[in-house]
Amino acid sequence: MVLLNYIRRKIRIFLRNIEARKILNGGTAMKRKGIFKKTLAVALAAAMTLAMAGCGGKETGAGTADGGSAQTAASGTEAAAGTDTAEKGKEVTIRVMAWDRGNAAPGTTTENNALTQWIQEQVKELYNINVEYVSVPRSESDDKLNIMMSGGTAPDIVFTYDQTLFYSYANSGALHELTDVYNQYGSNIQKFCAEAQDISVMENKKYAVMKQRGTEEPRHMAYIRKDWLDELGMEMPTTKEELGKYLYAVKEKNLGGDTTIPWAMSGRNDTEKMYLNFLGSYVDLPDDRTAYIYNEWYMSVAPGAEEGLKQLNQWYNDGLITKDFPTDTAEDVYMAAISNGSVGFVLDDPYHPHASFEILNNALGHETFVPIQCFDLPDGSYRNPFEYRYAMFVMIPTTTSDEKVEACMKYLNWMADPEVAVKIRYTPDYKTDDLGVAVEPAEAEKNEKGYPGTCDDWCIMNLNFEWANDPEVLAQTSFNNQATQWASLEWYQSIQTVKEVGKFRFPVFSYIAEDEQTYGTDVKTRMIEFVYRCIVAPADQFEATYESGRNELVNAGLQKILDGRAEYFDSQN
Repeated sequence: MVLLNYIRRKIRIFLRNIEARKILNGGTAMKRKGIFKKTLAVALAAAMTLAMAGCGGKETGAGTADGGSAQTAASGTEAAAGTDTAEKGKEVTIRVMAWDRGNAAPGTTTENNALTQWIQEQVKELYNINVEYVSVPRSESDDKLNIMMSGGTAPDIVFTYDQTLFYSYANSGALHELTDVYNQYGSNIQKFCAEAQDISVMENKKYAVMKQRGTEEPRHMAYIRKDWLDELGMEMPTTKEELGKYLYAVKEKNLGGDTTIPWAMSGRNDTEKMYLNFLGSYVDLPDDRTAYIYNEWYMSVAPGAEEGLKQLNQWYNDGLITKDFPTDTAEDVYMAAISNGSVGFVLDDPYHPHASFEILNNALGHETFVPIQCFDLPDGSYRNPFEYRYAMFVMIPTTTSDEKVEACMKYLNWMADPEVAVKIRYTPDYKTDDLGVAVEPAEAEKNEKGYPGTCDDWCIMNLNFEWANDPEVLAQTSFNNQATQWASLEWYQSIQTVKEVGKFRFPVFSYIAEDEQTYGTDVKTRMIEFVYRCIVAPADQFEATYESGRNELVNAGLQKILDGRAEYFDSQN
């Protein structure tokens, strides 16, 4: 019965997503040109595979990419973590990197708290492994990691989100090759984190194990004031042209008062979130090759993106976009403008603006912003870039002895078990709600029990719990977890529906060309500055600003990077 219910649920979700695409795409089936095609047969096969894999085991929890949503909990007792690794071996001590965010409970430290003690006790009992933690400031994590790796003082287990950093270590011989030990001791990783692992393989050799994300999330999401649409007598926009008409109407009617901002932006200089989906909608990606060359970081200079920049420039000069937004690097002005009701539209990380929505809704006494997909592609469909299934690169430096490599893999494999992971993510004595979903402990409770403020930092292998992507559970859980009831259940359900429209992932390889290693970081920073300058340039100076900015990027190494990506893709196909 559980199996049948699971399959039925997967089919229902699949069909609902098809219907959502039809509605948001004007009844026209979305065209997908060779990239991540989906069919009902694939959905059914995936549902059967996942359901069968779960038969005979205990029900496990759901995970989220940002760790913010609660997760369906495992119902069993302590996990055995895999029969092939359960035998105790010779006593060995391993050192494991841990992020220090400065939010340890009173009387505890990052290295020594109730959670680290529980982990240490479990691993010692199961495998005779002693675990010592080495703290690294989260804000300086990669810099500190580089120093330790260069000086030969790195812990036995280290990690980063930076693919370029991983590739540099692997390519220079600084990491253990893990293929054999992974095959021998990585059964849980292979079972529960398989979707994430390919990126860590170079020339058929594995140099890291990848943390698997839980809930599949879009990189960015747009929101619009539904109450303002109603006041204007306008339908929900489904195209950029219709969005433009709405933005001009908001300005003309001064719906936010004297401080009306039809489209609010901030000036964060480390993310492309404020513009990427919009610019990308002007770009045609006819094949995987083009999509690989012009991934998210280079989308702003892809063929067609200039037209998108020109449109943003026009809207900025017509007063539709926040004046002088590039100076708001901390986003204080941006968030306050949303909260005080001045804003009509935003493009942001999916959940970042919710805190401001809550303030506004509570002040007005009704719902305001709703999620929207209106960035139509040249063929009328949508492209909604999603996070990759992998998260962190978890690595073992070559300074670690062979004996400890085996112990490290056992430790990581234990953490990959969903029943273990949910205890680490939500504390070993977590509670569940009526849905069987693990509830995030309050800060006061964590402090009282001696748990760290961010338990997810120790959950370095797996958030891929069984019901992680059940939209009904995710919506209901988010609704239940509101501090104040500022949004309805239907509102949270709409997020789950809209985010699936145009779901897309850029092709990715573990290889990074030398030029991209050399110039990539600088070019990515310059790219954001380039886009901001183009948007705020006087209308009669747009062309000159674009050309000079493009030339600066080329001189900084952009063309070498693009050529390198094209050459590598061609070599693999």
